[in-house]
Amino acid sequence: MNFEEHAAKPVLRAHGIDTPRGEVVRDATAAAEIAKLLGPCVVKAQVATGKRGKAGGIKLAANPDEAEGHARAILGLTINGLKVEKLLIEEQKPIARELYAAILNDAESQRPLLLFSAEGGIDIEELADERPESIQKIAIDIRKGLDQGVAVVEIARSMPEHATAIADVLGKLYDAYRASDAELIEINPLIVTKDGDLVALDCKLVMDDGAVPRQGELAPKGTPDSVTGLEERAKEHSLKFIELDGEVGVLANGAGLTMTTMDAIRHFGGTPANFLEIGGDSYTKAKPGLELVLANPKVKALLVNFCGAFARTDVMAEGVVKAWQELKPDIPIVFTIHGTGEDEAITMVRQELGVEPHDLMNDAVKAAVEAARSGSASQ
Repeated sequence: MNFEEHAAKPVLRAHGIDTPRGEVVRDATAAAEIAKLLGPCVVKAQVATGKRGKAGGIKLAANPDEAEGHARAILGLTINGLKVEKLLIEEQKPIARELYAAILNDAESQRPLLLFSAEGGIDIEELADERPESIQKIAIDIRKGLDQGVAVVEIARSMPEHATAIADVLGKLYDAYRASDAELIEINPLIVTKDGDLVALDCKLVMDDGAVPRQGELAPKGTPDSVTGLEERAKEHSLKFIELDGEVGVLANGAGLTMTTMDAIRHFGGTPANFLEIGGDSYTKAKPGLELVLANPKVKALLVNFCGAFARTDVMAEGVVKAWQELKPDIPIVFTIHGTGEDEAITMVRQELGVEPHDLMNDAVKAAVEAARSGSASQ
């Protein structure tokens, strides 16, 4: 779950990180009224996405009239597919230096990862590509928390004069990360003011969806991801389905195998049309799952990749075969099947659908990609 800036900043304040004063408004007249109280201010679009400034969604205002004009221009903008319906009017702060700080879930270290850079206020992805050495990284042991001594030493490499104060803010940022069950909490920029204070000018917060039930106070302030009509239908069947802009439909058991299959499709020059997590219960959910995939008119071929251990592939394959026979789609279907019950599953697919499953996953992926291009599968 994503949080707009105005909803994320109270999480920082609750843990002792300073942020500018500001108010949320929904019309230009209210923006001017708040500007009268704050003085020189910033008018900020409130949508749960990045690069708002590049899209014209963040403007400096020297007085209430400018604030009102910027508000009229920004309200109604569409930024990364999200319509701006409210604004954060926030006091300006005297900036001496801009920094970057974030904590995120890191799959490689299997720990929270602290990122810090003395170069904030810019596109961090570009910075990582062009000057990766400018981003300092500290993997955090969740049993001990952020080691302040280590943080001070690391930060002193680029910001010796503020290392202790910055390390203190980063410790508070980690506390906020833990308390909010965050997947990511980011401050860009974290500024050093001309008076030497540290202030978070922005905040991005992404909460683990699995934590929503226990975050009773915070979760209602979040912005659920927008979903397509097909994704909404998937929820009715308790299926984890994400609609993508590709031509190869994917049915695989388990999230890991599905992601691997999608990566392989891209590797061989195709694009996946969906993510659909369907596991051992695919016998009962094969039909609604298949209907979701086929409802996307861009799908030109279907790739079925089953790998069974405890879940039997013949049971999974039976669900898909029956659904295919009932729905009678007019596109090529390609199979690759391995694991428990694979002999029975392969025989079933061969006899019931007249399709020969591929021994190797790569061969099946190549066939599906080619089928989507030509409209006929290579058996």
